[in-house]
Amino acid sequence: MNASAALRAGVARGGRPPDTRASAAGIGLWVFMGVATALFSLFVMAYVMRMNGSDAVAIPLPWQLWLSSTLLAIGSVALQRSATAARGAEPARARRLLWAGGLCALAFLAVQLWAWQALTSTQVTPAGNPGAAFFYLLTAMHGLHVMGGLAAWAWTVHAAWPDPAAAAWRIALCARYWHFLLAVWGVLFALLGWVTPEVARAICGTP
Repeated sequence: MNASAALRAGVARGGRPPDTRASAAGIGLWVFMGVATALFSLFVMAYVMRMNGSDAVAIPLPWQLWLSSTLLAIGSVALQRSATAARGAEPARARRLLWAGGLCALAFLAVQLWAWQALTSTQVTPAGNPGAAFFYLLTAMHGLHVMGGLAAWAWTVHAAWPDPAAAAWRIALCARYWHFLLAVWGVLFALLGWVTPEVARAICGTP
């Protein structure tokens, strides 16, 4: 049986023809996440090495970061459930959850800016403090990736609104990227909160 016949047979049995766009987009997303992971890994190593310095001082993390973390987690779950609802022929639920995921991401960015404001109000600025400088750098880099995800989310909303089932693969890719953003943020949050100068010296083997 040749490929065309196999495809026709699969469709006749109620299957769906393979979507090359979805496959290509999925591979592209994996590649992008791999590159982003390498980038953030370099920043993590740089943070640890810099906190090993004699002038490094840990900064108190603002409580707003717990709120922003919760919002990002809720958004990740909402997008995953939206993809499931789209595949399960629940268009209204898929649309609501898709919107909820994006709005949680927007709220995440707003709360991150609130956290920045809370730090600057206590005179914690990037100048003269390696810990503070890396805090602003890492949160800004992650925020840029969230904004990029929101651009893709907006396009997904536009494509999925008429028929969420037809765009279920797009929603699933958004959910995958949100899971990635959540995982990266979890690592950064732990890094900023628990890798103090003492921990950095222990990691680097500095007496």
